[in-house]
Amino acid sequence: MSRIVWRTHSMPVDLEESSSLQSEDPFNEDEHDSEDSQEQLAKPLSSDELKALLVDAERAKLTKKLSEANQQNRFLKRQLHIKEDALVNFKSELAVMELEIQALVSLAEEISQAGIPEAVLEKLREQLKDVDAAQSKEVSLFWIGMAESVQVMGSFDGWSQGEHLSPEYTGSFTKFSTTLLLRPGRYEIKFLVDGEWQLSPEYPTIGEGLTENNLLIVE
Repeated sequence: MSRIVWRTHSMPVDLEESSSLQSEDPFNEDEHDSEDSQEQLAKPLSSDELKALLVDAERAKLTKKLSEANQQNRFLKRQLHIKEDALVNFKSELAVMELEIQALVSLAEEISQAGIPEAVLEKLREQLKDVDAAQSKEVSLFWIGMAESVQVMGSFDGWSQGEHLSPEYTGSFTKFSTTLLLRPGRYEIKFLVDGEWQLSPEYPTIGEGLTENNLLIVE
């Protein structure tokens, strides 16, 4: 009867190699990475990091506001150019009308001096009054108070450019004044004093709240 003999062979294993093999285990690496990331998330932010985050957020807000302000500025500039063109056209038409009115007045005066019946002269005088009423007149405007710059805005030019007032220092207060060439009628005006809208107590007012303005009557 034959015997089966089992032999076991043992190989020496170096402890350093064993540890290196364990360290090369990918599962162990994943576990270490996840632990490191969790530690980083759990770690509170320093004051410098918080300040950097706040600065970035504020910078983004300021950039957005600046972009919106630039868009609004471009829109206002386009509107201003449109108003300026309309004002130039209006002034040109007004100058032509002034010349025509002056010519009519001169012609009416010549006719009135000729030998014309009284009834015709009376009718011409009435027409001359209407012509005089349509002519522009010099109107003085003023603002009294301490200020560096004063500008009057109003419906006389469609609230587009306005007119700057010149200062006159008189003792304890300052008087700003200017002269406008206006046709007879009613005009709403408001004073821009050092960049702020102001109403003058020297003129009557019309409207309420934000739409309240001074009233200028040219007779």
